[in-house]
Amino acid sequence: MRSTDGIIHPALSRVISECGHTDAIVIADAGLPIPMGVERIDLAYRPGSPAFLDVLDTVLAEFVVERAVVSAEMEAASPGVLGEVRSRLEAAGVEVELVPHADFKASSRDARAIVRTGEYTPFSNVMLFSGAPF
Repeated sequence: MRSTDGIIHPALSRVISECGHTDAIVIADAGLPIPMGVERIDLAYRPGSPAFLDVLDTVLAEFVVERAVVSAEMEAASPGVLGEVRSRLEAAGVEVELVPHADFKASSRDARAIVRTGEYTPFSNVMLFSGAPF
């Protein structure tokens, strides 16, 4: 067993460890379609749990991010969540890019993995691109 306060979910820990520069991980709400062939790490166990922002905080504690993308629709549908995402990522020096939701879903086909949360807030999805710690 790991002696850390970090991620203890084996698949999530493994995927983060396996990511190389520019690999992407998506943290998704409960409704984002997960394309065939993309690894699904399903953390959802009931509506709202685990929460999107809790999972984002946990991943950000262990994942070096150089770029982040969200659906532009989040701006109108879930502005509070978008503000929280921006706050967390801008604190790490990462600007959040907005793209149409259709483009976000298409891009998710190239993700290393999609981490499904129990979040029911519309468009609560973020694609995190791996940076290098040096």
